[in-house]
Amino acid sequence: MENLTISHVKLNSHGINMWIAIDNTNNVTVGHVCLNIEQNNTLKFLDAWVHEDYRRCGIYRKLWDARWEYVLENYKGYKVYAWCKPTSLPLYLEKNFSTGEIVTYVETIV
Repeated sequence: MENLTISHVKLNSHGINMWIAIDNTNNVTVGHVCLNIEQNNTLKFLDAWVHEDYRRCGIYRKLWDARWEYVLENYKGYKVYAWCKPTSLPLYLEKNFSTGEIVTYVETIV
């Protein structure tokens, strides 16, 4: 997608970082990915979102790659982990992540 800007934002002192994708044509945020810096040289990839009108345009990949480059440049030797949906799994496997246990979301109303 052309006319897209990806910006890195450090949200607070708790180790949360976010990359935001902005469509400069409409001046609207169209996606984001986050990173949490944890103890013991551990990073957690969390909270990815792309606006439904902008999906299938490569925005998730661009956000993911921007975060990944930041990690490669700043956190050599750290363990990185994430919980991902089946649609995101191929990207993680491409980057040499290994799969752990499979989990299933469940809910109820009480």
